[in-house]
Amino acid sequence: MFDKVLVANRGEIALRIVRACNELGVASVAVYSDADAGAPHARAADEAVNIGPAPSAESYLLGDRIIAAALSVGAQAIHPGYGFLAEREWFARAVEAAGLVFIGPPPDAIAAMGSKTAARALAIKSSVPVVPGSGGALASAAQAREAAEEFGYPVLLKAAAGGGGKGMRVVREAGELEAAFGAAAREAKAAFGDDSIYLEKYISQPRHVEIQILADSHGNVLSLGERECSLQRRHQKMVEEAPSIAVSPELRRSMGETAVRVARAAGYVNAGTCEFLLAADGSFYFLEMNTRLQVEHPVTELVTDVDLVQWQIRIASGEKLTFSQGDIVPRGWAIECRITSEDPANGFLPSTGVIQYLGVPSGPGVRWDGGVEAGSEVGLHYDPMLAKLIVWGEDRAQAIARMHRALLELTIDGVETSRDFHLRLMEDAEFKSGAFDIQWLERRLDSLVAVSPPLDGLRAAAIAAALLAEEDRVSRLPAAAAAAADDQWKSAARREALRG
Repeated sequence: MFDKVLVANRGEIALRIVRACNELGVASVAVYSDADAGAPHARAADEAVNIGPAPSAESYLLGDRIIAAALSVGAQAIHPGYGFLAEREWFARAVEAAGLVFIGPPPDAIAAMGSKTAARALAIKSSVPVVPGSGGALASAAQAREAAEEFGYPVLLKAAAGGGGKGMRVVREAGELEAAFGAAAREAKAAFGDDSIYLEKYISQPRHVEIQILADSHGNVLSLGERECSLQRRHQKMVEEAPSIAVSPELRRSMGETAVRVARAAGYVNAGTCEFLLAADGSFYFLEMNTRLQVEHPVTELVTDVDLVQWQIRIASGEKLTFSQGDIVPRGWAIECRITSEDPANGFLPSTGVIQYLGVPSGPGVRWDGGVEAGSEVGLHYDPMLAKLIVWGEDRAQAIARMHRALLELTIDGVETSRDFHLRLMEDAEFKSGAFDIQWLERRLDSLVAVSPPLDGLRAAAIAAALLAEEDRVSRLPAAAAAAADDQWKSAARREALRG
């Protein structure tokens, strides 16, 4: 096992990795930008190194500076988390060239699976089903038109070098193709430095289901089951579940075996995720492999009781998996909501400011993976995700009820957040029934972000009178009792306002 690991990330995932190191008895080193000086992840680590100004291009994306930081403190390995440099083949090679261990897959595996076209070719070679589409990157809009005519509209244009919805366009008819191709290429170039675009047949209303795998350096490759990731807005995941309501034990086994086959073909080691489109008839198609830890890894951890981050570190240090495929059986149900500093009522515009108060939910089956605290400044330099709220229940109904309760307990003052959006989602009848697909959230979005109607005059007057009476009562209590009563009253008022 390593003596010291440097964490090349920030926010909640950096804090998550620091905690894993702590439990393994491994010293941790955080890196931080000027904007993150004093941030929770930097304080939690055993050591912390400043790596530059706030913009990520001048700090968290500078691989040479991160490697120099690791060498300067005597770290033996670097954990990249997700985002930033996690899926950069050149960074993994540079880490190894510096005599350090990259806690992730081998550079060759990142190269094999980092390009969607290369990953698709490998899947086809391994007899893995893929969505019909172009065999590689398209040289021009004219070439894209030929492919679209072969497969039939609608088609999907996708960036070969990236994900997260960047460089992705649905084209429903021939007249839209040329403009969509140009826009997708420009967006891909800006996001990934590569304007390569390929084309797939567009599958109508599928689910997005992914399979978590773990592979050690001793030849063991295991599937840890599926995650339901269909609840997306503009191709960005909002809520994830494990397991999926649409996946039977037989389908889970089949998808898992397919993911393992892909991982073996790529020479994969460490944690990774194979993403699939699942059609209504149970057929599934390989999309891509994420060669890193996923944002939504906690839901898999809660239903399998496997600590994925600790196993990433253990595998990188040469350890062998201590369990087999037969040991992996999902127990109960887990749901994750991404809590972001965005305003759903205003088109999910980013919200900035200082977090004045943070009340974190707790109780049975509730987990909070957060990277902020009261006093944290939320700016525009980084991703708007503040935290992940994850719950576990005996079944899906209990998990939904528990998430609803936990969201009611959550209080973040100072910036707008996605909390109320998630509350409405947990109350939605179609969501509760599980009758959704990858386009469902876009269709339902207006009702989920609707602002509550103004109170009628009589009800507003009654609430105002009650507030005044309560303030008067609290003012006559001793200081400690007054503070407690004030907090309880504010919580009740928030719940009342939410219900309109």
